[in-house]
Amino acid sequence: MIGEKDQVRLQQLMAPDLRPETYVYCTFPDHRLPVGLAPICTFTESEGLTAIVEFSQAIRVQVPYIFEAKLITLTVHSSLEAIGFLAMISTALAKAGIPCNAVAAFHHDHLFIPVDRADDAFSLLNALSQSSAPAVI
Repeated sequence: MIGEKDQVRLQQLMAPDLRPETYVYCTFPDHRLPVGLAPICTFTESEGLTAIVEFSQAIRVQVPYIFEAKLITLTVHSSLEAIGFLAMISTALAKAGIPCNAVAAFHHDHLFIPVDRADDAFSLLNALSQSSAPAVI
């Protein structure tokens, strides 16, 4: 199945899903993931391995972390070639003063939002998806 590319349809069909778990960002300069961590996402950078893990795992394994966040998944199957979708989302969140760290995966876009702003972001995204007018970047 090919993902959706049309920005208006993406906006209408995004169906945001707010996960109850809290996630944190960890980094490992030796590029080795400690035993006991099952990241939702990893990325290799020259400075080390970045891992996004559930807060409870970071505490249990006793690894340093930053940025306590909630995860909002945009459940529409968005194409990796869609133009402007994440720009529209991040612009709407920025206008509301809500930080966002986005991860584009094969099927969906995922937004990590600070815990204290997650409900605001979720409400904003729901309102945006229900709007009949396309969002303007």
